[in-house]
Amino acid sequence: MWVYCILAHWRKMSNQTLKNIFQDLHATIAKSVSPDSVMDDLLSKNIISEDDYSRLLQVPVSADRCQELLSLLYLSSHPQVFIYLRLALLDEYSWIVDKIDEQVPSLTSQLQQLNFSDGILHSRILHLCRFFIAIKHNIYLLLQ
Repeated sequence: MWVYCILAHWRKMSNQTLKNIFQDLHATIAKSVSPDSVMDDLLSKNIISEDDYSRLLQVPVSADRCQELLSLLYLSSHPQVFIYLRLALLDEYSWIVDKIDEQVPSLTSQLQQLNFSDGILHSRILHLCRFFIAIKHNIYLLLQ
């Protein structure tokens, strides 16, 4: 049970970390990304609503539409909104994803911020996280 709590906390930290990175790269993303395919992906994952999607399509200039989309996402309460945004950018804008990934702190440093008092628990969690990273990497390789 505690593993699920730790993983939920890690997902929340990951989303918040990505949100901060997206905010840092806001200007670059807004002027470089044509948001329509990203919006399609986010709509299909229920990250944005059909009303939001329709409203965004009414914005005629792509850069303005992208800024509106980012502003909407910054206000979102979805727990994994920026994880999904990163995935939506991966196919067409891999260079932006590379910039994002360069800024992501290592998982180990994030876990060290949790301040575990039990060294054995800390060790097991690090082992689990390495395991999940290996699984994620293998799935990524399978999907290519």
